[in-house]
Amino acid sequence: MIEITGYENIGKGKYRTTFDNGTTCVLYRTEAVRYSIMEGAFISEADYEKLITEVVGKRAKKRALHLLEQMDRSERKLREKLTQGGYPDCCVDAAIDYVKSFHYLDDYRFASTYVRYHQDSLSRRQLEQKLMAKGIGRDDINCAIESEYIAEEEKHIAKLLERKHYDPDNCDEKEFRRIYQFLMRRGFKSSQILSAMRSQLP
Repeated sequence: MIEITGYENIGKGKYRTTFDNGTTCVLYRTEAVRYSIMEGAFISEADYEKLITEVVGKRAKKRALHLLEQMDRSERKLREKLTQGGYPDCCVDAAIDYVKSFHYLDDYRFASTYVRYHQDSLSRRQLEQKLMAKGIGRDDINCAIESEYIAEEEKHIAKLLERKHYDPDNCDEKEFRRIYQFLMRRGFKSSQILSAMRSQLP
C-alpha cells in the first residue's frame, strides 16, 4: 500500500497530492474522489499505477498536444511547461515519448523553422544563442543553420544600416560608434561591421 502524505487545495478544483514514494502530482477533485484520495489514507499499488498512468498520464499527453498546437516548442521547453503544470517526471517522460512518436516534437525541425523565420532579423551568432537558450542541442542547431541559413552577413548589416538611416557623409564619430555598438550587440563580428559601414562610402 502507498500512503497519501499530502493533499493540498491549490484552487480551481485542483489538489497537489503527495505519496510516500516521493511522487507528487496535481489531481482534480473528481479524480481524487474516485480513488478515495485524502491525506493519511492509503491506495493500493494497482490503483496507484492506474491513477498515474490512466488518469494523470493520459492528461499529460493531452496537455502536451495542446501546448504544441498553440506553438512549436523545443523538448526542453515542453518538459518545463508540463513540470510547471504539476505532472510527475514519469508522466512527463511518457507524454514526451507520445508526441515524439507522432513527430509532433522534433528539435531539428523546430530549429530549422526558427532559423528560416528569424534569419532576416538575427545574426548567425544570435540564432545560435537563442536556440541554445531554448534547449536545442548543438548538433541540431548546426544542422539547421547549415541547411536554412542563407542570409549573407554583410547584406544583413547593410539592411540594418539602411534602417538606422546611416549616412557615412554626415555621420560623426559619436553616431558612428553608436551604430557600431548596436550592430555588435546584434552579434555581428567587428570586421563584418566595419567592412559594411565602409562599403557605404562613396
